[in-house]
Amino acid sequence: MEGASGGEYRTERAVFETDLHRVVGDVTLPPEGYQSRFSDLLNRADYSFIALIDVEVSFLAGGEVKRYPFLALGKAHVRVAYPLSAGE
Repeated sequence: MEGASGGEYRTERAVFETDLHRVVGDVTLPPEGYQSRFSDLLNRADYSFIALIDVEVSFLAGGEVKRYPFLALGKAHVRVAYPLSAGE
């Protein structure tokens, strides 16, 4: 994937849990170097939201999974976050 600045980017599938929901989606990260780690995305103080694409949202207690092409997740609501390994 190529970004607006002409640089290459990669996507990583990740899980985010809020008090009520489980959100699974793709985050966009640089391929290497500065800001390329998943933890860098979470720790960036200049962003209040995490942009996700190809998103699945469900209640932690179970039930229907809703799908969205894009979702902006408020970082203040995230309780647990982790990248998914291939095949998970």
